[in-house]
Amino acid sequence: MCVRIIIADDHQLLIDGLVGVLNEAEGISILPSANNGRQLLAQLKETSADLVILDLNMPELDGIKTLEVLRSQYPEIKILVLTNYNQPQLMEEIKRLGAHGYLLKNTAADVLKSAIYKVISGELVFNEYIEPTEGDNHFFVDDFMKKFQLTRREVEIIRMVAQGNTSKEIGEQLFVSEFTVTTHRRNIMRKLDVKNLAGLLTFARAHGFLVET
Repeated sequence: MCVRIIIADDHQLLIDGLVGVLNEAEGISILPSANNGRQLLAQLKETSADLVILDLNMPELDGIKTLEVLRSQYPEIKILVLTNYNQPQLMEEIKRLGAHGYLLKNTAADVLKSAIYKVISGELVFNEYIEPTEGDNHFFVDDFMKKFQLTRREVEIIRMVAQGNTSKEIGEQLFVSEFTVTTHRRNIMRKLDVKNLAGLLTFARAHGFLVET
């Protein structure tokens, strides 16, 4: 059996490195790669794959949304997330959304190859050694803000909404008017392309690092 793999990542240098490593692995065939979720989905309309190695932080269509589409439209394809984000809460969310594995990009080549074989054989592979660190969360939030053009105040409001606070309660805690919070929420939903509170909550939950527990 030859496992057909597509790599989706916005860093071509990383893709080239993975291709070099996996081309040496027995029973693996590397298909043309994608640099974002939209490219990946377009390629899957033209070719068949057994497994997708998926980055989370990609332009146009990020890994979270791409994962949701893959599980809905291509349930037969295995999905192995390969990311820099050392976030247990995010890993659990990725698992809940239906991925088959979650590894960090500093994983050894042999571990990655082993994970691919395990996922193809039907096992779930989630890194049991991921531990949260203050630095990881800092860079994750900064990356997230840059990607979606959010301010720190807007990220703070998303977090507070996800915790169940109303606009009035958020205003009281931040010492601003309810109208100001409502305006922030309107701007946030426009930037994230969500239509209502339910969409905002779904987005916040899908990016689990925003929700403090």
